Amino acid sequence: MYSFKEKSIKIIFTILAFVSLFFLLGIIFVLFKESVPVISEINLIKFLFGKYWYPTHEPAEFGILPLILASFWVTLGALIVCAPLGISVALYINEIASPKQKQILKPLIEILAGIPSIIFGFFGMLVIAPLIQKTFNISTGLCTLTASLVLGIMATPTVASLSEDALSFVPKSFKEASYALGANRWQTLLKVVIPAAGSGISTSVILGMSRIVGETMTVLMVSGGAAVIPKSFFDPVRPMTSTIAAEMGESAVGSIHYHSLFAIGLILFLTTLIFNAAAEIISKKHRLKLGIDR
Repeated sequence: MYSFKEKSIKIIFTILAFVSLFFLLGIIFVLFKESVPVISEINLIKFLFGKYWYPTHEPAEFGILPLILASFWVTLGALIVCAPLGISVALYINEIASPKQKQILKPLIEILAGIPSIIFGFFGMLVIAPLIQKTFNISTGLCTLTASLVLGIMATPTVASLSEDALSFVPKSFKEASYALGANRWQTLLKVVIPAAGSGISTSVILGMSRIVGETMTVLMVSGGAAVIPKSFFDPVRPMTSTIAAEMGESAVGSIHYHSLFAIGLILFLTTLIFNAAAEIISKKHRLKLGIDR
């Protein structure tokens, strides 16, 4: 039998859980409600695949393909940076670093993950952008490559921390069995440890991707702000998040421009929801595979 105190705590946590669900449903409702006029006033295919985003022109054009492709290019470039770097850091901390090094590196990574994104934005503007401009002799350093590098650096601590957690869950018996069969340290690492932690590592990459896709201030500061279809990593772009941040304050409430920005927010919400759902499914498979969940 539960005591009165235990029942009270259970009720409080149940209420808090349903409050969180209520707010989530409220967000979804508002996004759908404010996005509906876009479907009725603009052809959905034209909205999603239109090549021009000119909301202040006469006549205005609301094609978000340049914004979608900008987000895709920036995310792809950031993943190329953060995935190998973050996984390598996790492997070093978990398998190679001494206990003293682990005590120093692990907290440092956690601290890096908590740095405000605007700080990374300043770093990108003042350090990386001029370096990119000078190195590749281009007209501006505020471009897709700069945004990808800065976001990749931002997401690396998240990928490294979660990957290290996944590696730490691999049972020691797996390694011991590999050593008993005559495998050396690197063979055990590559053929036993990494495959066993593969689902967890994949989850860390997906969650890192989720942070990249939803980042606003950094891309607003370093991507260049040009709403055009990118042809290379040296082109200035304007991803979906920075478009919302830059234009929401300028759009008239109730206008088609206003509703279009909410529609972009809905697309971002659904994208991150899919990423997080995929991460949870993969994470659950990882826990079942290692026998730490039922």
